[in-house]
Amino acid sequence: MDKNTITGFVLIAIIVFAFSYLNQPSKDQIEKQRLYQDSIAQVLKAQENEAAKSIKNEVSAQNQTFESDSAKTAFLNSQFGVFANAVNGESKVVSLDNEFLSLKFNTKGGILEEAVLKDYKTYKDDQVVLFNKEDDNYGFSFVTADQKVVNTADLYFTPSVSQNEVSMKIDFGANQYLEFVYTIEPESYLVNFDIRQNGLSSILSPSSTYINMFWEQKLRSQEKGRVFEERYSNLYYKYIADDVDYLSATNDESKTLNNKVRWIGYKNQFFTSALISKNGFNGATLNSQVIKEDPTYIKNFRSETDIDLNLKDNVSASFDFYLGPNSYPLLKKVDSKFDEDLQLDKLVPLGVSVFRWVNVYLVIPVFNFLGKYIANYGIIILLLTIFIKIILAPFTYKSYLSQAKMRVLRPEINEINEKYQGKEKAMERQQATMKLYSQAGINPMGGCLPTLLQMPILFAMFQFFPSSIELRGESFLWVKDLSTYDAIYSWNTYIPLITPYFGNHISLFCLLMTVTNIISTKLSMSTNPGGQEQMPGMKTMMYMMPLMFLFFFNNYAAGLSYYYFISTLITIGQTYAFRLFINEDKLLAQLKANAKKPKKKSGFMARLEEAQKMQQEALKKQQNQKKR
Repeated sequence: MDKNTITGFVLIAIIVFAFSYLNQPSKDQIEKQRLYQDSIAQVLKAQENEAAKSIKNEVSAQNQTFESDSAKTAFLNSQFGVFANAVNGESKVVSLDNEFLSLKFNTKGGILEEAVLKDYKTYKDDQVVLFNKEDDNYGFSFVTADQKVVNTADLYFTPSVSQNEVSMKIDFGANQYLEFVYTIEPESYLVNFDIRQNGLSSILSPSSTYINMFWEQKLRSQEKGRVFEERYSNLYYKYIADDVDYLSATNDESKTLNNKVRWIGYKNQFFTSALISKNGFNGATLNSQVIKEDPTYIKNFRSETDIDLNLKDNVSASFDFYLGPNSYPLLKKVDSKFDEDLQLDKLVPLGVSVFRWVNVYLVIPVFNFLGKYIANYGIIILLLTIFIKIILAPFTYKSYLSQAKMRVLRPEINEINEKYQGKEKAMERQQATMKLYSQAGINPMGGCLPTLLQMPILFAMFQFFPSSIELRGESFLWVKDLSTYDAIYSWNTYIPLITPYFGNHISLFCLLMTVTNIISTKLSMSTNPGGQEQMPGMKTMMYMMPLMFLFFFNNYAAGLSYYYFISTLITIGQTYAFRLFINEDKLLAQLKANAKKPKKKSGFMARLEEAQKMQQEALKKQQNQKKR
């Protein structure tokens, strides 16, 4: 790894650490925000269920004093009208399955109460349960003709199950009904959800133009690396006429959306429960709360929204649940089933702008192509690394060649430094150096530009590996799961500064990456010793960087550390190969021959020399003014 790459890594680390530190809220701010969010949630829940709860409590009290069933029936009819028969009932569970999903539905509320992914397991080797009745709930509320608030979460539905469909129905007689219909297709993570009604115009308030919906879920912890699971778990949403956005992953946050929303997604690191509305939600109030020190849950999400209601249509509203993995190819395939680009693939954080383009158009296609023929993802990462290094080889060679040219001219540079010593001759020293470079045909920026061109791939891979569900649960050598850290030694004692940032473990691939970076740094310094002579502190800085990587990457996916480890090994091999290939004596002779040839200055060199002359003239004027 050369000096320019090391410098790039230094800047990356400084930016990341500074951003994390500056954006970390104080304990008082966290507590105030938590209390604020709790109060909001309590008020909203109280408003939503107040009417239904008061009626149910009254029903419960009256049940003790009813002298006959007819009296009880008369009371329920007076309170609920046509919904009276649905207030009391028995909670029953019905199931629906396909090749990917195992679903359970409850007659209480007519809801989908459990979703299990058949092809995925947690790090504890349990089946991945996206949610069950203990941590997920949703319902719809509306106003009746006599101005009573009815919430479907409090009603009991009659179930009907066919091969790929579950119907939850409340029949009012006279061809009047409210029905929830869930349909699942073979080999799909989509569950279609229709709210059907007929003849409700005489039952619901004639002024009703929409129904209210709430959806809340406590997000389950599915991964071993909780630090990254929390970081990559967010409440996502997409406006109909805008891009995808999300709430904070690290802090509690509430947000009110005033425009039409296409979908809302509760995203874990590798799995998502998303609700897609066919006609869009009329805005939404979203709430995300971080759950600390709970081994079962990591986030608490809640959404409240309105949905247009047309009592004259048989289908009041239509939705699709996406209940599946955050796989980029899969989400793009799901997108293709809809009339518009839902951008569900944005649930996979692949970076922004050029970094995402590199992942989408280069890394992922190659990764998926290799995955069709090779089962071992450790081998796939190795081949992917070699492929990327081959692409970057011309830039790496150009960077090394530029360093070699500077190195063979080191004696001449030292002579210039000896001739123009002191700060007062800094301008002459710089001009003489630039003149030497110009005569030899050396571009001083020649070593930096190739490094800058490599940075997009470096950042893209940094985003790709922690987000790649393909690595989840895949073993390689001693690693049991390439999507999380590969601890070779762990401890339970909390150590200040160490535990919060480094973790209570040591990752072997991260350690190997650190060692190879130290070797690469030493090799780079021996290849370009002049830089350390001009910047005495640079030597210490370059040796500190690998140690910083050890702390920074210890909690990252083993696949990422493995990639950087292999990449650095290849870079070391390339450096030795370039040393054998480039004859420095011949290179020096060529540079001296170039110096004897008359040549036109490049635009860059001409502008640089002109700037130096202007600076020198300004400096002379200042010195003359001081003498006066």
